[in-house]
Amino acid sequence: MRQFDRRLAYHFDWLLVLLTLAVAGVGLVTIYSATVATTHTGFTANPLVIRQAAYAAVGFVGMVAVVFFDYRRLERYAYVIYAFALILLVMVPVMGSVGGGARRWINLGFVTVQPSELIKVGLVIALARYFHRARATGDLRLRDVIPAFLLLAIPAALILAQPDLGTVGVVTIVFFSILFFAGLRVRSFVLLALIGGATVPLLWHHLKPYQQQRVMTFLSPEMDPLGAGYHVIQSKIAIGSGMFWGKGYLHGTQNKLNFLPEQHTDFIFSVFAEEWGYVGALVLIALYAALVLRGFQVSYRAKDRFGSLLAFGIVAIVFWQALINVGMTSGILPVVGIPLPFVSYGGSSLTSMMVALGLVINVNMRRFTF
Repeated sequence: MRQFDRRLAYHFDWLLVLLTLAVAGVGLVTIYSATVATTHTGFTANPLVIRQAAYAAVGFVGMVAVVFFDYRRLERYAYVIYAFALILLVMVPVMGSVGGGARRWINLGFVTVQPSELIKVGLVIALARYFHRARATGDLRLRDVIPAFLLLAIPAALILAQPDLGTVGVVTIVFFSILFFAGLRVRSFVLLALIGGATVPLLWHHLKPYQQQRVMTFLSPEMDPLGAGYHVIQSKIAIGSGMFWGKGYLHGTQNKLNFLPEQHTDFIFSVFAEEWGYVGALVLIALYAALVLRGFQVSYRAKDRFGSLLAFGIVAIVFWQALINVGMTSGILPVVGIPLPFVSYGGSSLTSMMVALGLVINVNMRRFTF
């Protein structure tokens, strides 16, 4: 037993922990800059910074805690975890609180929870179990993935009703990423792509007017510079004005003069890039790249198919959210309201993803056990 415990400690993935803490640390200092108020006595921090630090502490404790049990036991309770997250999602229309024109949060008194963030991880766990047992050797056919589509469709419909188009897009992309990794045949993928393309007009009519306007102004935000195009125009100005070295910490003018919308959430990358410039943005992207590559390495070397799918799905969430957020803030992608993982303010997102990465560490630790 002692040898077993020492082996687990030896293979604890400190690199993944340090990368996560580094990105979360960037988030804390950037949230401070995005929310700081200048007074005659100097700078005073917004309470949001303190809350985010508390969320990070809870997330870190959760990350460490989940490594103490064998992740393979999680397979037995995968659908229970998924159902719990789904129940919270169902409760949003009934007892959810409204913010930013959408009903997405449940106020529990001592904390506010965003179930759509929890369902991302719950869906990955459920899909990992399903594809692990559906066809262990891969080579999936369309009929093999019909139950998995139901696992996606139910939460996607509930999230779309909030409305939260961005999160629906993320869970859908993550789903197809897992589908590809699990071994769906290429011709089946092509068929699904054709079906997806045919449903775009139907989805368009279910979008809110402001969501349609965001898509319309994507290619040319100057068409509505004071309306739908305002966010991305100001974001591009902030990123561009940072130039190579940046304007310096706490000296971003677009941020301090309140030209940037949602500075501490969706557009926090713009705040960071304005202050730290091209060099700082490149370092942050490199941290994300290292974290994602390390996660994919864990997935590739996992002991079993369930662990491999679990690690891949969790890292896919980080990858796609980071890619979409940086893309939308720089004008490459439409603005869809996706937070930057570990950096944007948000307790549900930060804690759930830190705990999820604890599962990735768990998979890596137990690949040497028998």
